[in-house]
Amino acid sequence: MEPTTSIVQIKGIRDGLLATFSESSWEDQQTALLLQIDERPSFFQGARLAIDVGAQALKVNDLVELRDRLSERNVSLWAVVSESPLTEQTSQLLGLATRISKPRPEEQRHAADAVSNDTALFITKTIRSGTRIEYPGHVVIVGDVNPGAEVVAEGNVIVWGRVRGMIHAGSKGDRSAFICALDLSANQLRIADEVSATLKPQKDPRPEIASINSEGRLQAELWHTG
Repeated sequence: MEPTTSIVQIKGIRDGLLATFSESSWEDQQTALLLQIDERPSFFQGARLAIDVGAQALKVNDLVELRDRLSERNVSLWAVVSESPLTEQTSQLLGLATRISKPRPEEQRHAADAVSNDTALFITKTIRSGTRIEYPGHVVIVGDVNPGAEVVAEGNVIVWGRVRGMIHAGSKGDRSAFICALDLSANQLRIADEVSATLKPQKDPRPEIASINSEGRLQAELWHTG
């Protein structure tokens, strides 16, 4: 079998992750996808996955088997995009979406600027104490980051929720990286090699963005989300 990365490419989209397959047998495509997930299980925990299978004609059993094997890995299959009428009908019978939305240009100029065309990990759950998320790109979390949880990203980190744990953006030295959250009362923030002091919980929390200022120090200021 070809290397898994040549058979399946995984990238972040607005509603989760999208796996796109090259031409190969369904068995090889499915195996390549599961191998990628097994190699980086913490990255895929709780992920919503859409797959683009091209012209592959899939029956109910094919998609049920994949859905079950993904579910065992705590990954939710929510959409199947295909040029095959049979696959599209099968997906609809199973209650799966057959269309995926892409951000409009004006949306990309707001928080989605953080992920632009780069690889991003989308997580739609609260990150609990003792959990460490590490990703070689941007991380977008719809949920909270609890005390004792860690998020480490080579790119930017956006949290649509409350941050009480540790966030490290630009982990490989990118000093232009930033961290956004609706409530940025973190245990610790890091950008590249700059470290913040512990931020105290706010009585009236407002969205903030943390970045390295012109003086080379990590600072937080209001984040205008609209």
